[in-house]
Amino acid sequence: MEKGADAKQLLLDKRYLAMAAIWAQNSYCKRRQVGALLVKEKMIISDGYNGTPSGFENECEDDKNVTKPYVLHAEANAITKVARSGNSSQGATLYVTSSPCIECAKLIIQAGIVRVVFSENYRVDDGIQLLKRAGVDIVHIHP
Repeated sequence: MEKGADAKQLLLDKRYLAMAAIWAQNSYCKRRQVGALLVKEKMIISDGYNGTPSGFENECEDDKNVTKPYVLHAEANAITKVARSGNSSQGATLYVTSSPCIECAKLIIQAGIVRVVFSENYRVDDGIQLLKRAGVDIVHIHP
């Protein structure tokens, strides 16, 4: 990419990340709210935030403030939502407010997502390492 195109892409990346951060506010999780957007050809094709499956109570943590094991991550919600829509995430970019965990990284690879842009580091980086190994382009934009 040429210099002007790089600057334009960075501006778009920052804007989509800001939108993902706003989307994270929809999460009922108390410990951490994460938002994700799937973008393809400059169109948002899916979105997601962390939370319980459809039809479940909107409480992510138990009475000891531990995240319930069935809470879905924002990336998983965005990927499954696009799958249900009939659209394809092949070649898309995932914008997410927190770097993906290893389980979400596996879904990202299998969904054909080619680029991940994130703002905050997750507590472990095994997901990022797996994505790099799979050739997914990783962009970390500090908030």
